[in-house]
Amino acid sequence: MNRVVSIKGPGSVEVIDERPAELSPGSVRVRTLYSGISAGTELTAYRGTNPYLTRRWDAANGLFVDGRTHLYPLTGWGYQEVGEVVEAAPDVTDPPLGSIVWGIWGHRGEAVVPAAKLAGHVLPPGADPLTGVFARVGAIALNAVHAAGVHLGDELAVFGQGVIGLLATRLAVLNGARVVAADAIPQRLALAKAYGAAEAFDVTAGSAAEFVRKLTGGVGADTAIELSGNHAGLHEAIRTVRRGGRVVAAGFYQDGALDLRLGEEFHHNQVQLVASQISSVASWLVHRWDVPRLQRTFMDLAVAGRVDTAALVSHVVDVAEAAEVYAMIDRRPAEVLQVVLRFGSAPEPSTASEEAAQR
Repeated sequence: MNRVVSIKGPGSVEVIDERPAELSPGSVRVRTLYSGISAGTELTAYRGTNPYLTRRWDAANGLFVDGRTHLYPLTGWGYQEVGEVVEAAPDVTDPPLGSIVWGIWGHRGEAVVPAAKLAGHVLPPGADPLTGVFARVGAIALNAVHAAGVHLGDELAVFGQGVIGLLATRLAVLNGARVVAADAIPQRLALAKAYGAAEAFDVTAGSAAEFVRKLTGGVGADTAIELSGNHAGLHEAIRTVRRGGRVVAAGFYQDGALDLRLGEEFHHNQVQLVASQISSVASWLVHRWDVPRLQRTFMDLAVAGRVDTAALVSHVVDVAEAAEVYAMIDRRPAEVLQVVLRFGSAPEPSTASEEAAQR
């Protein structure tokens, strides 16, 4: 049987068995090696705060309306998978059998995936399979950097140094920005410095906006990217940018926004507030970029070693421990970065890295 992670309700996770899907024309069977848990979207499902659980998304009109989009149990959620192609329909030649591929098929031991959706998703020989876990979150970070319109020499503040925030910091540095990384967790700030941030600011020590303005002679940052998902962080990001500066709201904000006071700096400094969300790219880039290109671009950087994804993996645990690790991410977030579920006979991370280096 196929092992699958199912969120049964708020705070409740089980690993269940489902019957493997039949192979269909044009598809391949992928046996999962690793699957990363999202500390953003998935945690909203685990906590019961995801708007899809209380409102219905009307895609045609772009509105949330009365009703529900999803109901518990939420089975097979997840969007950070990597696995091996073990079977292919007779009409499929690419990707070849034995390929290690990345994609989205949820936290399940295997999946039947249209081969066309895996075009360009094959990891090269020698690459650490764990790198494939970061394709989607890397694309989210790159999308936010694009929305920020980062230019060489820009002063940029990145609020929130979780996995996506750290990746955004690294990508912005590669793009030529001088980055101030802001977070409340010392270990994450240290990693931000290792990723090239010029400054790392502990938000528990005072005002990031005042800190950045001192650094810039009172002007403020050109742009800020907010990835903490906290409304207080979004308000501080607005306070941080210069007059006419841009704030990219890329976090997944829940509930009300009492800490967001739009009559203050937002209004008086004429701040641009731009949303970034991975279902699409910035509207002014749609003629050149799409989500698949974001993912491929990030993976090229990761495989080439220009972004160190291995440094972000804090835990690799067997899928049988899914309930415990969701609770850990929820209750002890300072202890985790990227948590990865390991399926079947996938090697331990150190072994995987050693095998990749030898191939």
